[in-house]
Amino acid sequence: MPTLENTTDRVASVIVTRPAPDAQRWVDQLEQRGISAETLPLIEIASVGELTAARAAWAHLDRYAAVMFVSGNAVEHFFAAQHLSADSNTRDLAWLPHVRFMAPGPGTAQVLTAQGVPAAQIDTPPADAAQFDSEALWQVIGQRDWVGQHVLIVRGQSAHNSTSDAAATGREWLARQLENAGASVEFVVVYERRAPRFTEAQQRRIVASQRDGSVWLFSSSEALAHLPPVADWSQARAIATHSRIAQAAQAAGWGVVIESRPALDDIVASIELLHP
Repeated sequence: MPTLENTTDRVASVIVTRPAPDAQRWVDQLEQRGISAETLPLIEIASVGELTAARAAWAHLDRYAAVMFVSGNAVEHFFAAQHLSADSNTRDLAWLPHVRFMAPGPGTAQVLTAQGVPAAQIDTPPADAAQFDSEALWQVIGQRDWVGQHVLIVRGQSAHNSTSDAAATGREWLARQLENAGASVEFVVVYERRAPRFTEAQQRRIVASQRDGSVWLFSSSEALAHLPPVADWSQARAIATHSRIAQAAQAAGWGVVIESRPALDDIVASIELLHP
C-alpha cells in the first residue's frame, strides 16, 4: 500500500458518502470542527412499496422481547409505518414496558430516543466501544436468557439484493447468535437502498478526487461498490468506519485506507492523521 508521502500532501475536502440527509449532518459537524467537507451520497434510501409486514409487526409488537434496528433509517421508516397501523394506541410506547429496543450504535439509539423510546429501554454498545456494530451489541445483550424469546430485526434491503455490506453481514450474524441462544428471529424490511444516479458534475468530482487530496468517508461497503468505474484509485485516500469496509476499499485499489471508529472525534483524528 502506498504511504502518505506518495499521495497529495493536502486534504482538499472530505467527501461524505452517507445517505442524505445524514450526510449533510456529518458535513455540518465536520465544518464546525474547521474541516472542509461536502456531500456525495452513494446510497439512496427509499420506502418499500409494501408495508403490510411492518404494520402487522406494530399491531403485535408486545409479543416480542426485543426489536433490533440495523440503522437510523430502519427506525425512521418503521415508526413511519406505525402511523399506518390500524391500532392507533401504538403511538404510546408506555404499553410496551417489557420490550427492549436494540441499536448497533449511538446514532441509531439517538433516533430511537427522538421517536419517543425511553432511554431505559434501549440497548446499545457503550460510547467507548471499539466498534459500533452487531458484534459490539452482542457483547451487551449476549448473556441474557433468550430461550423461547421472540426477536424482530428491522432492516432495509438492497435494490440488487447485495449481501456485501457490513451491516447486512452483521445482522445475519446477530440473528444466528440469537437463534443459537434459543430465540426465534423474524425480519421485517422497511426501506430499500439504491445506487444513485450521478450528475455530470458529480462524475467529474469523483474523477478529480483520485489525485486532488480529497478524503472519502465510507460507512458502507455497498456504498463503495456504487462508485462508477474509475481506472486508478491508487493515489486516493479513504477513511472506513469498519474493518470490512476498509478491506473492500483496499481490494478496490485505494492507495491509503484508514480504519476509524464511526464517532466524530475519531473521524476528525483520522482526517488530521492524513493532514497533520
